[in-house]
Amino acid sequence: MKIAYFPGCSLHSMAAEFDVSTRRVCQSLDVQLCEVKDWTCCGSSPAHGCDELMSLALPARILALTTETENLREVCAPCASCYSRLKFAQERLTDPRWRADIETVVGRPCPPDVGIFNMIELVIGKVGLDNVASHVVRPLAGIKVACYYGCLLTRPPKVIGSTNFENPTDMDAIMETLGAQVLDWNHKTSCCGASFALTKTEVVLNLTRKILADARNVGAEAIAVACPLCHANLDGRQEQINAAFGTDFHVPVFYFTQLMGLAFGIPPKELAVGKHLTDVGDFLKERALL
Repeated sequence: MKIAYFPGCSLHSMAAEFDVSTRRVCQSLDVQLCEVKDWTCCGSSPAHGCDELMSLALPARILALTTETENLREVCAPCASCYSRLKFAQERLTDPRWRADIETVVGRPCPPDVGIFNMIELVIGKVGLDNVASHVVRPLAGIKVACYYGCLLTRPPKVIGSTNFENPTDMDAIMETLGAQVLDWNHKTSCCGASFALTKTEVVLNLTRKILADARNVGAEAIAVACPLCHANLDGRQEQINAAFGTDFHVPVFYFTQLMGLAFGIPPKELAVGKHLTDVGDFLKERALL
């Protein structure tokens, strides 16, 4: 299987482990990722707060470039923010007035019918759980996992197309296929504060504290995520949260692709596991995954 791949800025920087583990897992699943040629930033959160047209033109350009990447008509965007912006651009491109303005800025046709997938959708809809199960050689044997989706993978449902946006279960299904015990919890789609960590750090610390507390209260031994900003806040802010609130969080936070890779028997170094800010070494050793 061949699909265009838009890593976006985060996966080439702060979320390099998501990129590394995604590429490695796809290699095992015989999915060929063809990186979109000459891609640029999708605009992420800042653009649509400044200029609506440019916030649409930037991701629309990625959709145009997708069709110029080995004539592919489908693109995988693992980053939740990139995925969201591509979906918003696609929705606007169905309006002839918006499409004309967007294509004027982009300077090339922007097709509104490119298939857009996040990595969870790629695994569920294109690879299939049976195929995933056939690659499991080291099951996550009852490890209690809380699957955290955050805001942008399922909302707004009108744009994303999600039907189960308050209680998504696709990542849960992947983790169960790997052998993990998936937990039911309240904060699986709650906001972590995302990039407000830079301007309203105290707000993000409180929001993230609530997410970590809920996961631990239901017995989670690890949290699985699919968003660079979610991972940055949940993995990287625990020490700050403990200092601010007197808590003692030390919860391993993995990209779900890293957990897939571990279950596939891929060496942790090939999944960039050592890049975590909250150490996961003891967790992995205790479960014979390291």
